[in-house]
Parts: sequence; structure tokens; C-alpha cells
Amino acid sequence: MSTFAVPGADLAVDLSDEGGHAVVQLHGLTSSRSRDRLLDLDLGRGLSGTRLLRYDARGHGRSTGRPEPDDYRWDHLADDLLRLLDAFFPDEQVHGVGPSMGTATLLHAAVREPERFSGLTLLVPPTAWATRAAKGDDYRAAALLIEEQGVDVFVEAGRLAPVPPATAGLPETRPDVDIDLLPSLFRGAAASDLPSAEDIATVDVPTSILAWVDDPAHPLSTAMALVDLMPSATLAVAETRADLETWPALLAADVARHG
Repeated sequence: MSTFAVPGADLAVDLSDEGGHAVVQLHGLTSSRSRDRLLDLDLGRGLSGTRLLRYDARGHGRSTGRPEPDDYRWDHLADDLLRLLDAFFPDEQVHGVGPSMGTATLLHAAVREPERFSGLTLLVPPTAWATRAAKGDDYRAAALLIEEQGVDVFVEAGRLAPVPPATAGLPETRPDVDIDLLPSLFRGAAASDLPSAEDIATVDVPTSILAWVDDPAHPLSTAMALVDLMPSATLAVAETRADLETWPALLAADVARHG
């Protein structure tokens, strides 16, 4: 593991260089490279013959961060991603993959620099636009709960949330985040949204959108809207754990096709 300095943080990064096409893999809010592996969202484990860059977003996993909510807004996380691509894969296209917050980060980067991406594999897109305001309220409430009652109370409350059928049987995990930073992460997420529909419609990059059902935090409506907006997008929906286990092969096919 190495680190990469960005304004206000040092990002923990790992490059698996087997030659071949450049791929960058992101993760979701409160997660990390290691936690996504436990959650079956480490799709890069199915790749070979690529140059795979994986990293922990600022404030997550082994990366550092500041207690500044604006640092964790999705458009600012896209700044970090583009800096990493400039450093590790200068002047070449990459394939981007990531769930939830990772999907949002990739979309913000692709709206700004679509030519940087040969393809995208977007997993479980988060609430956006009309559904985002209520989720923002949830995140602000979570930040306050952690500050007033502690992270254990927050984790226990999370156990009451519905579990998507595609994730049934996966182990319980805790946020892979410094507890002192967790409220700032949630407030940054609350202040975030996907790029506008008009901007997303300009991203003519081959895109696979992988979604699952029965998850209010990652509603199928967002995935379907992205497919309608993006000129070169397709949708696959996981309804069972067996469906979820096909996703690494789908990523490998995407990279082979678009690389």
C-alpha cells in the first residue's frame, strides 16, 4: 500500500499491475477497499491482466481526512479521483467501477472529463434528485445521533433497516471510518447529489448499471433514470445473492469489451 496526497488528506492506494487496460475501483459511503470485499462489492477480484487501481476515499479506511463536511461532497471526491488518474494513468482512458458513493463520484468526474473514461460499471446508484432530500435528512439525523449518543447506538439502529435480498447472508460490518470524522462524512453526503439530468445525458460512455431491488437507499428508480438519460447505458438487476455473485464477471466482460 502507498499513499497519495490531495488537499486535506492522504489517500491509501493500491495498484495491482498485471499489464493491460487501466481500471479504477471506488467504494461506498462509510466503506473501504477491505469492507467492500466483505460486502461482495469488490468486483475487481474477478479481473486479471489489468492495471487495477483501488483506493480508500478521504476519511475512509486507511485514508486520512478532516472534520470538514464539504470535503466529502461528491463533487469534491471527484476532484480526488481525477487527481489520481492524472498521476497513475496520465493521458490514457480508464474503466471506472464503484458502488453508491463511488458511482456518484464517477459520474461527477465523467460529466467534467468524459474523455478520461473508456467505460463505466456503476453499482447500486444512490438516491438522487427527487429522492435525495429525504435521504439528506436521514444523514443529518445520523450525524447528530452519533455526536449525541455514540456510534454503537447508530450501528444498532442500522440493524433495523431492511436488507436487500441480494445481500442476504452477508456478514454484518461496521463503518470503516474514524468515528471523529463520521458525522462530517454524513453531512457531506447530505449536501450532495448526482449531477443534473441534463449533464448526465451528455456522458456518451459505454456504461453498465448494476442495481438490486428493495433498498430505499439505492432505489431502482435511480438506476432506471440513469439508463434513460445516458446514451450508451444498459441495466442488470440483482434479485438474489446468486445474481450478485455474477457481478465480477460482468465487470470483467465490460473491461474486455471497452478496453
